[in-house]
Amino acid sequence: MPNLAQHFVHLGPGAKAIAQPGFTDGSWYEGYGARHDAEGVDGRLVSQFTFTESWDSWEMHPHGEEVVLCITGAITLHQQFADGSEATVTLGPGDYAINPRGCWHTADIVGTATVVFITAGLGTEGRPR
Repeated sequence: MPNLAQHFVHLGPGAKAIAQPGFTDGSWYEGYGARHDAEGVDGRLVSQFTFTESWDSWEMHPHGEEVVLCITGAITLHQQFADGSEATVTLGPGDYAINPRGCWHTADIVGTATVVFITAGLGTEGRPR
């Protein structure tokens, strides 16, 4: 039985759901892009990560929204919106937030948190925190 923490799922046009090869490290995303970027902005990556440390970078998805769903623990999400405003929200189990397209975001973790992401990943950008 596949485990979301190891084998993410791609949701594509035509209501497709495609299990992905096992996640290894950050270079995995290059292969994902090669497999699915041609689908354009309609693709979504469903992934799950367990964090024990705060993020050391910001990221932004220019072509679509991202759902951030906390499963266990707590995550404090920091958002910088395209209009210059900012927000901080702490999510506990079952809570979710939406990162709008063009919103830079990062997170702080105290203890351990497991989070599911549904991401419009095409063109994702990153910057140091």
